[in-house]
Amino acid sequence: MQRRIGFKFSRPELLQQALTHRSHGSPHNERLEFLGDSVLNCLAAAELFGRFAELSEGDLSRLRAGLVRRETLHQLALALGLGDLLRLGEGELKSGGFTRPSILADAFEALIGAVFVDAGFDAARGVVRRLYGPLLEALDPEAPGKDPKTLLQELLQARKVALPRYSVVATSGAAHNQNFEVECLIAALSVRTLGRGTSRRTAEQEAALRAFEQIRRGAAVP
Repeated sequence: MQRRIGFKFSRPELLQQALTHRSHGSPHNERLEFLGDSVLNCLAAAELFGRFAELSEGDLSRLRAGLVRRETLHQLALALGLGDLLRLGEGELKSGGFTRPSILADAFEALIGAVFVDAGFDAARGVVRRLYGPLLEALDPEAPGKDPKTLLQELLQARKVALPRYSVVATSGAAHNQNFEVECLIAALSVRTLGRGTSRRTAEQEAALRAFEQIRRGAAVP
């Protein structure tokens, strides 16, 4: 996880706490989540303020809401593979807590809070900029709050590349608690990414986000 976020903790126990759900025991991540929520809101506001000097307070607020809403945090957490490292109690493990949007979004905020406690505001800003980089670059002030599938579609259209094909490659779990694995395939760019979630839509969004980030990093060129 430290490699994925580009930050090395001087106090690794903070990272462990950020990844610990209250069902697992104490110390858990709720206090770090509380702090991370505020830090993330502040950092998102600061980034938008610096990038869009012409926007009004209302437009900045709408853009920020899109960046810090649960769905966005959930998708970023999925892209990081955060669920694979969560420490959960037995009940949450059995009920698929490692894929639950609320738990993943909270853990993402706790992660930002842990970085802030460990190394301060500038370190947290660096992590947020890295994790949010593709979303920040793709922000359209005229149409705030776009989801990853929409962002990917618009990026491909701008490059005159055929739209992606999504397909379910695997399902698991009981009928009332299924998990989906979905492939996002962009044949023209030789891009293939996988997303996982408790619904097909969630899995598609994760796969789209990973494809979007891969293309934005220049790993795929038409």
